[in-house]
Amino acid sequence: MAVSPYLSFNREEWSRLRLSTPLTLTEEDLGELKGLNEDVSLDEVATVYLPLSRLLNLYVAKAQELHQITDLFLGKPVAKVPFVIGVAGSVAAGKSTTARILKALLSRWPNHPRVDLVTTDGFLLSNSALEERGLMMRKGFPESYDQRRLLKFIANIKSGKREVHAPLYSHLVYDILPDEKVTIRQPDVLILEGLNVLQRSDGSSRVYVSDFFDFSIYVDAQETDLEHWFVGRFMKLRETAFTDEKSFFKHFTQLSEAEAKKTAVDIWRGINLVNLKENIAPTKGRASLVLEKGRQHQVEGVQLRRL
Repeated sequence: MAVSPYLSFNREEWSRLRLSTPLTLTEEDLGELKGLNEDVSLDEVATVYLPLSRLLNLYVAKAQELHQITDLFLGKPVAKVPFVIGVAGSVAAGKSTTARILKALLSRWPNHPRVDLVTTDGFLLSNSALEERGLMMRKGFPESYDQRRLLKFIANIKSGKREVHAPLYSHLVYDILPDEKVTIRQPDVLILEGLNVLQRSDGSSRVYVSDFFDFSIYVDAQETDLEHWFVGRFMKLRETAFTDEKSFFKHFTQLSEAEAKKTAVDIWRGINLVNLKENIAPTKGRASLVLEKGRQHQVEGVQLRRL
């Protein structure tokens, strides 16, 4: 008999756990939240994300109580420490959309109205640094990030520091923006989204960013579906964002449709699939919860880690 640390739910079973949680998003709201080439409906939000937001609301409430108890025991003023949620998964899995929907839903709960979202893209090394180290073709792999800066950021967040700054990344120019930053001011909840946020230390340090998470989510899908979604998104970007004169990828617009598809498949199989197999997928078993997606981007199953 197989033993699993997870409780398994099919779509219908998970949906029932919503109970009376109200749907607070509109079609217009959802249109601003979902990613390119992702067909996420309000029914999907109600079926999958509302139960998840209810679960997270309960977790946040208990975490807030625990912090108060600890501060009372230590005899110090109650400190505001954000509840940190990590969202991981492959390129094209839809983790950014998941993070944005959760941010919108969680901010509507009265006991944690301030919810911030930060992506780890801003902690990538600059293109010049990657080129100097011969890592441009490894962008998105663990070694392409400024891990010390990322670790310091999340440590400052969990220490209750009043203001913490995070760098910004531009997908248009495919590089960090050295003169821009986002300021995080003690939110109730912080969502940190990125490819490798569930990684553990490789032995070079005693702690890693995932050690600071209160809850973590892995967005899972079959490799064939991920490739299909990646290629579809690439082809849409070729007709939209890539046409911008400032786009790092503008040269792809000069390719024929067949050449562009082949390029997208080559990028997926030569870079993103390798990263998925070597670094991302092995971290799935560390997640508090796994969202299992089907071909149409619908979540077909949920795995919730037992306490």
